[in-house]
Amino acid sequence: MSGTIYDLAIIGGGINGAGIAADAAGRGLRVVLFEKGDLACGTSSASSKLIHGGLRYLEQREFRLVRHALAEREVLLDRAAHLIHPLRFVIPHAAGMRPRIVMRAGLFLYDSLARRRRIPASASVDLTRDPMGAALRPEFRNGFSYHDCWVDDARLVAITALDAAERGAHILTRAPVTRIVREGEGWRIDAEAGGARHAFSARAVVNAAGPWCADVAALARPEGAGSKAAVPMLRLVRGTHIVVPRIPGADDALLLQNADGRVVFVLPFGARFTMIGTTEVVVSTPAEGFVASAEEEAYLIEAAGRYLSHPLTRTDIVWRFAGVRPLVDDGAATASSVTRDWRLDLVQPAGSAPFLNVIGGKITTFRLLAEAVLDRLRPFFPGMGGAWTAHAPLPGGDVGPHGLTGYRADLARRRPGFAPETLDRLAALYGTRADRVIGDAAHDADLGAALGGGLTEREICYLRDTEWARTAEDVLWRRTKAGLDLSAGERPEAEAKIARLVSRT
Repeated sequence: MSGTIYDLAIIGGGINGAGIAADAAGRGLRVVLFEKGDLACGTSSASSKLIHGGLRYLEQREFRLVRHALAEREVLLDRAAHLIHPLRFVIPHAAGMRPRIVMRAGLFLYDSLARRRRIPASASVDLTRDPMGAALRPEFRNGFSYHDCWVDDARLVAITALDAAERGAHILTRAPVTRIVREGEGWRIDAEAGGARHAFSARAVVNAAGPWCADVAALARPEGAGSKAAVPMLRLVRGTHIVVPRIPGADDALLLQNADGRVVFVLPFGARFTMIGTTEVVVSTPAEGFVASAEEEAYLIEAAGRYLSHPLTRTDIVWRFAGVRPLVDDGAATASSVTRDWRLDLVQPAGSAPFLNVIGGKITTFRLLAEAVLDRLRPFFPGMGGAWTAHAPLPGGDVGPHGLTGYRADLARRRPGFAPETLDRLAALYGTRADRVIGDAAHDADLGAALGGGLTEREICYLRDTEWARTAEDVLWRRTKAGLDLSAGERPEAEAKIARLVSRT
């Protein structure tokens, strides 16, 4: 691989990097992607797990961003029907918060900005009759409902990278880039891969390193350059989430208006848990952005406590995670008002190879961002193919006209020897690739030893051989969320067994 001259080198294995790699490879470009850790090990596994337009962005008049994101819900529902599904949100009306007429107008606009095929319209809700009222304190009697979509964010990254690889891209995980220099008519990228140092050549570089975008851009600055113009200015904002046992009655999602003007989501998470988030705290370095603070946990518990009939304390938290959003530094006064749109900075001194910094963006619009990147680079690759991703299912997403339910029924017919819960889990995680995980197995026992959380030896080997899983953390918390179904006492043994399996490459 290091002897190949690539058209495009992408640095960063989050959703943006994976999306750009897949789009570029599908257009016929020779692509290599470098990720210093695991796929989605940064921001892309620490989101609120939503494919959404961003209802609150309407208040910031981000109409273009919201419209595009709303349209993408339908596109992504088609592309990854096993990972993405509609989710109902209930907004209890609280006295002193946004007026009812403002909420109704905002939801009408949200319904109208983009065409909906499978997303229901918003409505008024009588919480004394709606089942979600059981999760709320009795003083909340009225509210609204609307729909967005839920997604397994880390799995979306993994299958997008898999899509890129199956179209010819080289995906190098645990391959930190150490040096980027202009060489001839292109770039030389030095990276550590497979325990050794390698040099790669590419005609163009895309910096999709997210929170580390400025660090990567600094690697490519000319020696002795005094200008910082080539290094993007980011606003790093930490968002923390907590996971608690399923709140009784909260089988749909809640959007709660907080006293400080922000909103907090209360989301069903798996079959047995509820996720609450998020916060917005400005941080100075990426490292600060991935450590949840006690203050943020208290903020989320307090915000939820104003509404929920079931009281929460910090002892209820079974998992917490934090991630840093690398936002465009647009000079906004607060973290909440910083744009969630993206910016593409092309750095290309006269006659030299292009270096493109990708700043900002959100998981919902990653496909559009990838198209924008390829459009920006088209002058350098005049023979490149056209856009193609809007109607192409991602790996596992080709479930057919009857959706995941239809595929699941067909799977049960063809695999009668498996327990229904086994097939349910595999279909939800892998879609039509569940057949590849199962392989020639005829019964549950044929999948090998059970390792906890529904995982089996055969599934671990599939993740190792196909999805770049190299550690127990990769498996338990990114490729799956099986770690949540293991007790603190069970995890060490499961981690040791998984580590032994994934090390056999």
